[in-house]
Formats: sequence, structure tokens, C-alpha cells
Amino acid sequence: MSEAAEAPQGEERRPRSVYGVGTEPDARFSLANERTALAWLRTGLALVAGGVALTTLASFGAGNMFLDLVAALACVGGGVLALAALSGWRRRERALRLGEPLPAPRILPALVVAVALFALLMVAYVIVQLVTG
Repeated sequence: MSEAAEAPQGEERRPRSVYGVGTEPDARFSLANERTALAWLRTGLALVAGGVALTTLASFGAGNMFLDLVAALACVGGGVLALAALSGWRRRERALRLGEPLPAPRILPALVVAVALFALLMVAYVIVQLVTG
């Protein structure tokens, strides 16, 4: 048997703050937690890509500062969402390993408010563009 097979679970895996506590949960739960984190990460990446695309689009026009601001907010939001994905994964994985109740998502309420505000902002922008012509 190799040394890696003989080592107790949690000693080689990183981050130790996650894998060094509790007992190994059912793999299905850990994999579901990982898929959830990857979904949040994909959303963050989509926001960053959208921000880059919007900046590129604004550069073809008159250099609309509003579009540049929206693009910057999208990129920052994507980065925050990526960090929240990692943080949420860590908290849920620790809870699974320790047999504790799963923590509520921290970023979800803020994300809902941000999307609603962004939608209102974009509607206002379109209305202003239609009126000023």
C-alpha cells in the first residue's frame, strides 16, 4: 500500500481549515456543494465577461461614461461573487464535515437587491435615452 493511501483523511487535502475538521461526509453532498460553488463562480465570470463586452461596445461609440460605469460595476460584482462562491463553499463544507446545519447563503440577499437595482437603473437609462433622443 502506498503512503498516500495510508495517510488519514484530511492531512493531505487543502485547505486544512476545511478538510482538517470533522469527518468525511457523503461524497454526494460534497459534490453538490462543489457544483453550487461552481455555479456561483460561472455567474461571476459571466458578469466579468459582460463588463468587458460592455466596455468594448462603449469604445465603438462616443465613449459613453455611463456604459463604462456599468461595465466596471459588473466586473467588480463578478469578482465579489467569485469570492462569495469560495466563502460559501468553505462554510458549507465545514458544516457538512462537522454535522452542523447548513448555513444560509450570505450573498444571495445582496445579489437580489443588486439585480433589482441594476434593472431599475437600466430602465431609467433607456427612458432617458428615448426622451433625449
